[in-house]
Amino acid sequence: MAPDFSFLTTARMAARITYLRNETLRTVKPDYPGNKLFGSQFANGEALYTPQFSNVFRWKFLTENPQKEEKKADTWTPDVVNCSEFLAGQDDGLVWLGHATFVLRTENTTLLFDPLLFDSAFLKRRHPLPCRPEELTNIDLLLLSHGHRDHLDEASIKLVARQNPGLQVLTSLRMTPLLRGMAAGLQVQEAGWWQQYDLGPEAPLEIYYLPAAHWHRRGLNDLNQVLWGSFLIRTQDKLIYFGGDSAYADHFEDIERQFGPIDICLLGIGAYKPAFMMQLSHTNPHEAAKAANVLRAGHLVPMHHGTFDLSDEPASEPLRTLQDVATGGMLRAELHAPQVGEVLPWTTWE
Repeated sequence: MAPDFSFLTTARMAARITYLRNETLRTVKPDYPGNKLFGSQFANGEALYTPQFSNVFRWKFLTENPQKEEKKADTWTPDVVNCSEFLAGQDDGLVWLGHATFVLRTENTTLLFDPLLFDSAFLKRRHPLPCRPEELTNIDLLLLSHGHRDHLDEASIKLVARQNPGLQVLTSLRMTPLLRGMAAGLQVQEAGWWQQYDLGPEAPLEIYYLPAAHWHRRGLNDLNQVLWGSFLIRTQDKLIYFGGDSAYADHFEDIERQFGPIDICLLGIGAYKPAFMMQLSHTNPHEAAKAANVLRAGHLVPMHHGTFDLSDEPASEPLRTLQDVATGGMLRAELHAPQVGEVLPWTTWE
């Protein structure tokens, strides 16, 4: 069941409503005016989502996790295999590096999604990276879905930019100042929802920036100042969808309506408990399966689980639940649960 957005601030609020998009890019959805702004804040379609500090306080200080002991005892982590040979080679493939970080190679182009390569004070990796960060070279396109720190990591951006001087970044509206503060020389192309990036007339790929039900904040005064979203890549007669961070909402139906069946979906399945805190930010395993069904996906690769401890569910629960959903016939896509670092031969999938 989709989350109830009825309590969110809507167009009846007093803030001036405008629309924003990159006017130099093609907008593929007919009559779409751009992303709605309430004053200076981006919205989820028609609704402005403002995270409530009271929910954080309730989660951390007023609510005890009913699965506390189960979570403590659950030490599961994804298996890890080294992917250095793939990174150094030229073969096509899709590799999960953990959390929401993927490397995709196709059409002699290497794409890196939402790199988080290092630990920080608040994010401690539960399993090793399947390569040395220094091996992430020859990256052509860096795709950044949104600005949260578990998807946009400053140390990782600096390293990737330094090691790939010709890199082009594809990301969201108003992200450039944030990125240039991390690596001044980055080539950044911003897009709003339903816009196609300009990769040049000879580009073998088409890449689109699409909706997600999420929000932005990195500091005290930047709430929803930078847009969030998802990506669609058209390559070798296949459509690959990277969902970024998103709650379940009607944008999945809109995407299927615009593009038709999706061949491969990369969707988050973790960080969903407690629901009062997480349901407007992430999909749980049942919602991810529903999203894949709505997208008429042929294949589903889960992400956003197992790498970091972000929420109350036990570590192994997201994948176990999704596997149960698939075994029970409630997932129409073929489920792939790769090891971290495993090379998926996606070009052979029908």
